[in-house]
Amino acid sequence: MDDPADTPVIPDTWGKLRRFTPARIALGRAGTSLPTQAQLDFQFAHARARDAVHHPLATGVLRTALAQRGHTVATVRSAAPDRRTYLQRPDLGRRLDEASRAALAALSAADDAPFDVAFILADGLSAFAIEQNALPFLDAMLPRLPAPAWKLAPLVIAAQSRVALGDDIAVTLHARMVAILIGERPGLSSPDSLGIYLTWQPRIGTTDAQRNCISNIRREGLDIHLAADKLLWLMNEARSRQLSGVSLKDDTQAPDERLATPATNFLLDSRP
Repeated sequence: MDDPADTPVIPDTWGKLRRFTPARIALGRAGTSLPTQAQLDFQFAHARARDAVHHPLATGVLRTALAQRGHTVATVRSAAPDRRTYLQRPDLGRRLDEASRAALAALSAADDAPFDVAFILADGLSAFAIEQNALPFLDAMLPRLPAPAWKLAPLVIAAQSRVALGDDIAVTLHARMVAILIGERPGLSSPDSLGIYLTWQPRIGTTDAQRNCISNIRREGLDIHLAADKLLWLMNEARSRQLSGVSLKDDTQAPDERLATPATNFLLDSRP
């Protein structure tokens, strides 16, 4: 083995803090530059984030999996005809194309609308987020919404979607509330982060101030079951108080077993 004194990489003395975060800290240096491995890791993370933006949502696979669970499913797309247009024209991603609008209107008429809530699975800026997290989340969430207390609209899978597309879908389905599960803008350590936006009485032109957001749902982020608990609390409060957004504060608490975990201070932790 090479003598550590011969390596060109100079480590950071506070490198032990790296175990507390996926952020790129304490990478060391080689002369005045990053070490080769750190540079390669950065390029790989950048490539994963770029792929997440351009990866097409596997709508067929999702639809089949949801149908096997006994759900009625509709597939729609926004007015953006392709991914390039979607990225260049955010406004087109906020409204349905006419064929999708007609299909949803027919489904609503045949399924005894109005509905209490519509759930939408939308690719957004990371189809990876939907493909990896949406099914486990729905498996955790939907049993919390039993009939007849909650009347659920058919599930909707939306391609080339922005958050506001959920308003157009909910209006067309005659849903009082919409929860859109959407792929968030990928970061260099989180290309698969799922966000959920909840809106009470959605309408065309609804602003983000009228929505509640639950963010960073993924294996390394917010736990799926905690996210489901948060969404259920927000949905109950939104329906009871008939509002959402900045007027509805998330007052949920972590489960007792998490609150009972002794607090630690990593700055005082002397472990290597």
